[in-house]
Amino acid sequence: MIGVRFTPARSQGGLGARLAVGALVRLGHNPRVSADSPLLAARQILSRTFGHAAFRGLQEGVIGEILAGRSAIAVLPTGGGKSLCYQIPSLMLEGLGLVVSPLIALMADQVAGMRQMGVAAARLDSTASPEERRETWSRIEAGTLDLLYISPEGLMQPAMLERLSRLKLALVAIDEAHCVSQWGHDFRPEYRNLGRLTEVFPDVPRLAVTATADARTREDIRNELRLQGAREFVDSFARPELILSAERKTGRGRKRVIELVKARPNRSGVVYSGSRDGAEEMAAELVEAGAPALAYHAGLDKQVRADRLTKFLDAEEAVMVATIAFGMGVDKPDVRYVIHADPPSSIEAYWQEIGRAGRDGEPAEGITLYSSADLSWALRRIDTRELSDEVRQVQVRKVRQLYAMLEGMGCRAAAVRRYFGETGVEPCGQCDLCVAPPAAIDASLAAQKALSAVHRLGGRTGRGRVVDHLLGKTKDPSSAETQMSTFGVGTEFSPAGWRDLLDQLLFEGLLREDPNDGRPLVGLGDVDAVRAVYRGERKVQVRRAPEAHDAGTRSGRPRKERGGVPLAVDEGDMALFNALRAWRRDEAARQAVPPYVIFHDRTLAELAQARPANRDALARIGGVGQGKLDRYAGALLALVAQG
Repeated sequence: MIGVRFTPARSQGGLGARLAVGALVRLGHNPRVSADSPLLAARQILSRTFGHAAFRGLQEGVIGEILAGRSAIAVLPTGGGKSLCYQIPSLMLEGLGLVVSPLIALMADQVAGMRQMGVAAARLDSTASPEERRETWSRIEAGTLDLLYISPEGLMQPAMLERLSRLKLALVAIDEAHCVSQWGHDFRPEYRNLGRLTEVFPDVPRLAVTATADARTREDIRNELRLQGAREFVDSFARPELILSAERKTGRGRKRVIELVKARPNRSGVVYSGSRDGAEEMAAELVEAGAPALAYHAGLDKQVRADRLTKFLDAEEAVMVATIAFGMGVDKPDVRYVIHADPPSSIEAYWQEIGRAGRDGEPAEGITLYSSADLSWALRRIDTRELSDEVRQVQVRKVRQLYAMLEGMGCRAAAVRRYFGETGVEPCGQCDLCVAPPAAIDASLAAQKALSAVHRLGGRTGRGRVVDHLLGKTKDPSSAETQMSTFGVGTEFSPAGWRDLLDQLLFEGLLREDPNDGRPLVGLGDVDAVRAVYRGERKVQVRRAPEAHDAGTRSGRPRKERGGVPLAVDEGDMALFNALRAWRRDEAARQAVPPYVIFHDRTLAELAQARPANRDALARIGGVGQGKLDRYAGALLALVAQG
């Protein structure tokens, strides 16, 4: 049982939060009232200070654990309200709430938000002037500060620890706790020192929070931060408002990014680039195309970054083209899309970066462009880092898992949730693979030919030469090459078809690329996996059949047919089809998303033909998953009944 005592509100700072519940709530450790009273007070603060009617997900359980004086680990999804789990207890428990945060931008954003709500919050970081630091310490020592944000480097300074150890602390919260793990996607060595906090503040509850941590990362958080006895709260990673898609890109994919941004006017979006130069160049091309784009990366002057961030946060329509230096701490609720012009480094990074969209709970898109060249670059980057063999293997596996998800056949959202350890996961019904499931085509025989050709060429050639070899079109081949059993055996596919298949083999780790000073050489990948393909024990499946070879064209590529294939809609169904399209247009405008995100034309055509009379019949229409059935069944069935 936890006791509660009420004291008058202080005269400066942070008082709005406490006055909002009628009194300053301070929890001691004498059993005086029912165990539910602290949570009742927490709900009142949630409502009156933060403006939320009820806790979401596991928030209440985490807060209850901290109010009981116990440490905890909380893994809550991006947008799931992790910060409330330490902000509310800091307003209730006696003493100062100490929050460890890795980025100045993250601290600045949260402090500004707290102050807007009347909560006394401050930060101590490298940008603070001596005068600001003195003022902050005066407020701390006077007991008029509720929350103090500080970096791990700043906190672990001996003088800082000694000074804080003389104070009464309500809690210590370690934000972005995945940074402590070398298995995570954003390892920061300075986080490893935070385990010492259990010695410096032995009686203070500690809370480690993050949005992305698989089971191994969570175990590392527990061990490194010395939280062995702490209860673990892991919420669902479901983000039903996010509509996910991915596509292979051509070249650097910039033309496609411009197309995607221009198709989403009057909305805020984020475009992630893998390099500073790439961010600058992409932003310039978007501006030239008429989009309100800004570049953001760590190489910019601090004031320039701050100005651009402010402009982005304030604008209703803005496109931030950024490296991963932009993200954590940016709590803009109405970002309607995130586009990865270059793919992230892992599924953890993907989910965190995609999670910048749709924080207001409204529909938003996450679009990723990727290629086998991106995969090769990611693997080369790991090779250049100073890592132990064990950590290197883990990081390579994480990259492979990301590309397996991007190139996969099943629901993207479900794949991510299973990666984080969720069970009983159902398809989302709205990602690109749910809306238009790809047909799995067995390409094992062609894969055997390609792998055998690479083996016989000895890993001394690039992809183009491998393709020419398979087609029997190598320029001035040696007699040794023409006598190889694989020379000219691949005339069933065009050059583009073979390149697509080689990409697939690279994604699956059956092939690898040696960078060779910018002229990559293709060699065999995992030996056991290659042998399994040779023996027929492992199938190689592709989403679409590789493009066929056309002997009647000079390039070997099939001639393109003029015009597209018209959508088959009977004349008697056309009125209903048009009514459905009009409804979809209005619904898309209301949600500020492209019409195809609601339903594809093919789904509407099937609806117009089948004319379902109830939810069960509607659920059998292609492209109508459970999420869309729950959201749109009433409107669709009404239109069908009228049509």
